[in-house]
Amino acid sequence: MASVPFHYIDVRSFCYATEDEKRVEEALRTFLPEEFEVDRVENKGYHGDRIVVLSARVENADDLRHVLSRLSELDEIDRLLAELDDRVDDNCSFFVHLDKQAAFRGDVRLGEGLTLRAKVEAYPAKREAAIENARSALETARA
Repeated sequence: MASVPFHYIDVRSFCYATEDEKRVEEALRTFLPEEFEVDRVENKGYHGDRIVVLSARVENADDLRHVLSRLSELDEIDRLLAELDDRVDDNCSFFVHLDKQAAFRGDVRLGEGLTLRAKVEAYPAKREAAIENARSALETARA
């Protein structure tokens, strides 16, 4: 894939007080290149409990390819491609929710716990063009 039709990819997860922060970060790193910086922001929940938000923004083309390569390992990649109309919004952002527990084990599955948001390049910035660019990138990564 010569060029990658994404401006950036954000990967984010919440780490609740009942979870081990190192394990949640390890799950997040399943999708990131080695030694990639993960941002950490500590917040308080409604009842005063600690919630840590772990996130990373990938912008470099090689790093974007790495994330797409990991995403293409989904067993449900055909489902993901079929749902692109529902997963790309009017701002040309592509969303996927991934299983945090599976990611901790190094597996890639749709589920809850990790959020992947990718800003799709589209000129002009139209949703339909973004859907086709996302489809093309995912199919190329799968090949």
